[in-house]
Amino acid sequence: MQFEYLIPISFFICVTVAIKAIVDARVRRRMVETNTNDELIKSMLLADEQSRRLSALKWGLVLVLQALAFAVIDAMNLSEPTPGAFALILGAAGVGLLGYHFVAKRLG
Repeated sequence: MQFEYLIPISFFICVTVAIKAIVDARVRRRMVETNTNDELIKSMLLADEQSRRLSALKWGLVLVLQALAFAVIDAMNLSEPTPGAFALILGAAGVGLLGYHFVAKRLG
C-alpha cells in the first residue's frame, strides 16, 4: 500500500475540521454578543447536542456493518479486490446509513 497518499488526505481532513470548528465558534460568539433571545441559544445548543449523539449513532452503525462486510469477505476467501467485494463494502455502508435514517426518525 502506498502510504504517501495518506498525508495529503489527512491534511485536508484536518484543515476542514479546523475551519468548521472556527466557524461554529464565531457564530456562537456573535449570537452571544448581539444579545440574541435566550430560548434561541438554548434550542441551538440542544440541537447541537442531539446532532452529536446521532452522529455517533450513525458512524457506529456504518462501522459495525463495514466490519461485518469485511468478515463476510474474509469468510468467502475473497482476497483479490473484486467487484463483489467492493459491492459488499459499499452495500454495508449504504445499509448502515439507511438504518441510521430509520432509527433517527424514531428517536426524533
